[in-house]
Order: sequence, then structure tokens, then C-alpha cells
Amino acid sequence: MTIGLPLKIGTRGSPLALAQANEVCTRLGAAHDELAQDGAIETHVIKTSGDKFVDRPLAEIGGKGLFTKEIEEALSAGAIDMAVHSMKDMPTWLPDGLEIACILPREDPRDALIGAGLSGLADLPQGGRVGTASLRRRAQLLHVRPDLEITMLRGNVATRARKVAEGEIDATLLAVAGLKRLGSMEYIAAALAPEDMLPAVAQGAIGVECRADDNRSRTYLAALNDGDSARRVAAERALLAALYGS
Repeated sequence: MTIGLPLKIGTRGSPLALAQANEVCTRLGAAHDELAQDGAIETHVIKTSGDKFVDRPLAEIGGKGLFTKEIEEALSAGAIDMAVHSMKDMPTWLPDGLEIACILPREDPRDALIGAGLSGLADLPQGGRVGTASLRRRAQLLHVRPDLEITMLRGNVATRARKVAEGEIDATLLAVAGLKRLGSMEYIAAALAPEDMLPAVAQGAIGVECRADDNRSRTYLAALNDGDSARRVAAERALLAALYGS
């Protein structure tokens, strides 16, 4: 095996995070022969604060940086070589010494409406219950449908879909990209146009972070970067930063 391997990739442990890390590993192996060898890449699961506190909205417990803090600490300390992130979960600032080295080709950025017999927000019943922990989704839902009851809901795809199926809520919203990556498109009742539900900044994009002085990792990741996706993500994140968003 090549000196310096295995390459250690850090990720959260959710099914979606693992699917995204696997996509990065597959692309690295396809781009670099030495990384296609068995054992050339190791995936390290790191539990973040966002994974530990699932009963409260993120805004109440520290914001979306809760999904990256522990992973970035491991990266800065040299315990891992790269970190795979959903870019919509990334704060607009990065810790000193770290950089986003590549953005993979972006998936569909839209939000999906999950609920039986729905083709759009207008189909939700009067006073219907929609589960979400997202302030962005809550604000937009109540803007177009002030009659709706918004209930706090976090958790993975299966958990949220079960709440709908069991009738605890009438609907929920999830990112189309995540459902695609999990092979769970059957849950989608409708993909909402951005004019009806503006997606999160960088939604649908996977980014890989590394140390700014790690030239080996930067070289490996440069081959994976999709220029168009990277420019779009950078523009959206710059706008969010200008608005003092996280």
C-alpha cells in the first residue's frame, strides 16, 4: 500500500451521512488508482452535538455548527484527513487552518413534501399539522398557509416518514437530494418549486473539508471538484454571510 495510507475520512453516522461519505470514497477511488485498493480509505464515524440533542430545535442549542464542530476538531487535530459534509449544514465561517477543498456535483436542491395524497402545499388540510425543526421552512409555510400548525420534528428520513404514516402529522418536508442519495424517492409526494419553498443555502451539495496545509489531501480532492457547483455554493454562502446568517 502507498506510504501515508489509509486515508482517513470523517463523517457523521446517520444513514445519509454515510451514503455521502461512501460517494466521496467511490469518487476518490475512481480518480486515483492507489485509493481504489482495499483498505486505502477508512471511514471514521464521529458523533456530533447535533446528533446527541434531537429533541430541540437547532436554533435553541447552537445552530447548524453543531453538526460539524466535533468533526472539524478531529480534522484540526490530525485524527482524520478529510471531513465530508452536507454543505447546507456548514456555517459560513470555517475554523482557522481548514478549507473546503472540493464540492461534488450538486444534486436537486429542492425541498420535498412528504404526505399522503398531496401534490402541493395547497392540498394540506385546513389547520393541518406539518412537522419540521427548520426555521426557514416554518417561516415560509406560515407565510403561505398561516392556518397550519407547525410541530417540532427532527430525526432521520425513516423517523419522519413514520410520523406521517402513523397520522401524528399530516406532512413533513425533506431535501430531495437526501432522499435521492438514500434511494427513498418513494416518500416524495411533490418536489416544491423554489418559488414555493426556497431551499436552504447550498442544499443538495456535498463538500469535503481538509487542512489547508495538507497538500496531499488537497491534490486528491481537486480531481473531485465540480466547478459549476462550487461557484454556485460559494455565491449562496457569500450572500448568507452578507446577511449575517450562519
